[in-house]
Amino acid sequence: MTPTQLRAYSAVVRFGSVKRAAAQLAVSESAVSLHIGQLRKELGDQLFSRSATGLTFTPGGLRLASRATEMLGLQDITVLEVSAAGQGRRLLRVGASSLFGEHAAPGLIELFANRAADLDLELSVRNPGSFTEALVERTVDIAIGPPPPLADPAVTSRPVMYYRIVTVASPDHPLAATQPSMRQLREQTWLLGPSAVADSGAIRTLVRRIGVPDDRQQIFQSHAAALEEAKRGRGVAPALSFAVAPEVRKGHLVSFCGGPASLEEVWHSITLAEPATPSAAAELARFASTPRAIQAMMRGTGISKTRFRPSVHVTLWS
Repeated sequence: MTPTQLRAYSAVVRFGSVKRAAAQLAVSESAVSLHIGQLRKELGDQLFSRSATGLTFTPGGLRLASRATEMLGLQDITVLEVSAAGQGRRLLRVGASSLFGEHAAPGLIELFANRAADLDLELSVRNPGSFTEALVERTVDIAIGPPPPLADPAVTSRPVMYYRIVTVASPDHPLAATQPSMRQLREQTWLLGPSAVADSGAIRTLVRRIGVPDDRQQIFQSHAAALEEAKRGRGVAPALSFAVAPEVRKGHLVSFCGGPASLEEVWHSITLAEPATPSAAAELARFASTPRAIQAMMRGTGISKTRFRPSVHVTLWS
């Protein structure tokens, strides 16, 4: 079987149609059908058949779908690794939740990258629900953020750093000097970063626990933008306690401590189960929970984008 055949099959699986797969691959339907036919002949399996509800896959067809994704992912990362090796460099691709990526990743990555002169890092912000898939498909080497909701033998998860989410507002906010009740919190305008619309994570958990109505939520492209609006008195915002501590000390923000307005959680590093984990990813997973790394994450030092190859990628979702 060839990569071209596997890409055609993966597209059919992903889009549920030979026609849509052909459009995605920018080839003819007959070309896709030819590749599928060659796979069926080589493997001795029908792979899938058409039914009234779409495509119905055989057990072998489902197994091939999984393997094809892994094999294509390995091919892509091999091309990158060979290219990097030819230049005497290694590439580590880090996936992160938006909250971790915005506040903690800069300090961690700067400190870790400075340990190895031959290492380039690529950071992408992703929905935590896609972490396992991204690792299995080899589009990232390590992910950091909320732990997977379900145990999966394909990946390994380890704690990195405990953190606390607090709710903040401007000093002249009506609730500034109080310990607001659940009802009072539900009535506020909530200024939220992109993690509020992820499928897991501390801020989403906090907003759901309080029961904030959708019409009381304003979503911004970054958590920093949401905090700026909170400082202007436009509403309340959940935030990392260590990230807003300087603003609280200066009196630019006030924090609602305790009760329903705060939450404690832990970030995890997620990698492929051994021995599939790339060595640099395993090293970062071990390093991320050390005292030096935690101090760097809380300090949030800035990093030069020239340390990354390519430049930092940020993917937002709605």
